[in-house]
Amino acid sequence: MAYPDVPSAGGVRRHAVAGAPLLCDAREHGLTGDGTANDQPALAALVDRLGDAYAADGRARVIYCPPGVYSMRDSGTVWRTGVSLVGAGPGATRFVLSNAGNRADPAPLAFYTTLQHGADRDRHLADCTFADFEIDGSGVASADYNPLAKGLGLQYVVRGVFRNLYIHHTAATGLGCDFLQDCLIDGVLVVGCGRLDNGTEMGGAGIGVGIGGWGSVERFNIVNCSAVANATNGIFLELQEASHLRPRGVRIIGCHAQGNRFGISDWGANGLIVSACTMTGNLEAGFHVSAKGTTHTAGRGGILTDCVIDGNLRDGVSIGNTPGPYTIRGNRISGNGRYGYHQRNLGGAEEQVAEEIVIESNDFYGNSADAIRIDRPLRDAILVGNRIRNNGRQCAPAMSGHGDSVRYSERKVVDRRATWPNDGHRGKVVRVGDRIAVVAANDDTELTLAPVRPDASSGWSGATPAPGTAYELPAGPPVRAGIAINAAVDSATVRGNRIWDNRDPSTQNHGLWITEQGSCVDCRVEDNDLAGNADAAIRMDTPPVGGRWERNHGDDDWT
Repeated sequence: MAYPDVPSAGGVRRHAVAGAPLLCDAREHGLTGDGTANDQPALAALVDRLGDAYAADGRARVIYCPPGVYSMRDSGTVWRTGVSLVGAGPGATRFVLSNAGNRADPAPLAFYTTLQHGADRDRHLADCTFADFEIDGSGVASADYNPLAKGLGLQYVVRGVFRNLYIHHTAATGLGCDFLQDCLIDGVLVVGCGRLDNGTEMGGAGIGVGIGGWGSVERFNIVNCSAVANATNGIFLELQEASHLRPRGVRIIGCHAQGNRFGISDWGANGLIVSACTMTGNLEAGFHVSAKGTTHTAGRGGILTDCVIDGNLRDGVSIGNTPGPYTIRGNRISGNGRYGYHQRNLGGAEEQVAEEIVIESNDFYGNSADAIRIDRPLRDAILVGNRIRNNGRQCAPAMSGHGDSVRYSERKVVDRRATWPNDGHRGKVVRVGDRIAVVAANDDTELTLAPVRPDASSGWSGATPAPGTAYELPAGPPVRAGIAINAAVDSATVRGNRIWDNRDPSTQNHGLWITEQGSCVDCRVEDNDLAGNADAAIRMDTPPVGGRWERNHGDDDWT
């Protein structure tokens, strides 16, 4: 029986539009892949042709690009719904972006945005897959930073898949796609993106996803991705409009963020889940919650769990602006250059009390200053079941040196006469005249310097100093605690934590410290084991008011 070629109940015709195959070999449709010819016009024409066919018959198309180098010059390709782009794998299929002939155009590989193309909920992209290829953005430049100079820059995407991509050295964000619904970002490697971002511009991340376009729920996952040495964030979420709802439904699972300014950031989600990720060697913080985004809205209600957050230059976990709640549970937070966990006040509209912060069952050790530092008022916080040991590593006194024992390189300071304690200067700023650098690690005679920005080869703010030039290192903080309360904390529960130092010499002075600026009102501090710190279990520069202080082993004055 013959069926007429009419749309089915789902709007899909049984037969594809003539002349628009479902699978297209790009080489058979004008693209050369020889690295010399400009393949962008042919790609744009093919995308339009297949997009028109999808609009006519409802059947998604795939463009397959065989191994080759596809030069994309002087213009970005406006993407169409129902069109996918698939290669033979990163390294085999490469798209090389450049705009030498038209510096005014940011020349992304593919883009579709609200401002340029009218994208919205009703005019979204659907059923698009981008998989198995490489985007090299090193050829794009402009006089001023342009946030559209991405590898992929799509807005309002439904049922989109981004898989097995290698995106590197773009001028702005590598994969910068906003308002994703039922989407997957899987196995994407982003390296050195945000080249032209000076650290204060919008974007400049490895993977950046704007949220808030679909209401209270946006369902998408970022899984198995790696973000290395990107200018701002490795992976981040950002609420795009202050009037938008903060969406639930986003998960970041099994990802690696290394050597970025911030590793993974929550700038406006509600209930973000970050699980089984590694955040290491980032220049500001491993995990970051703040209102630094365009709408000045911090994330809230999130869960950070089962992650390794190690060796970040300043804080392991940095929480600022959020009104709460937030849960930090079951993580290893170690070897960071300042605090393991830092509750910060970053200013702005959400600078008041943060409520219901939970820090539970984490392993804090080897951080340079306090393991947990509270610099912002908290109410109803819960700190339970944490292991906190051997912190306060930034214990070395002030040091200086010069002469024939001292030499410098882009990332090293060597003083052969020094006897520095291992990592005793980590996180400090070394000064040589008017030049400064931050110490990422040290042994007895050598300081290793952090890069001045994620993609920099040097750690110095200026030229590398000449051999023998005098250097200065400041003293470390005189008090270094397991938990330091340096703000008003009301109705907190601190229970069942083990806080100690078993190294020789010990560097963690106290298990719990309430500073002169801190206070503890109506708190329940019970059943903690504080025995074994360098100076004393508890230090009270401000005595607590009310609450219960019971059964805290190691300090008879407060039991």
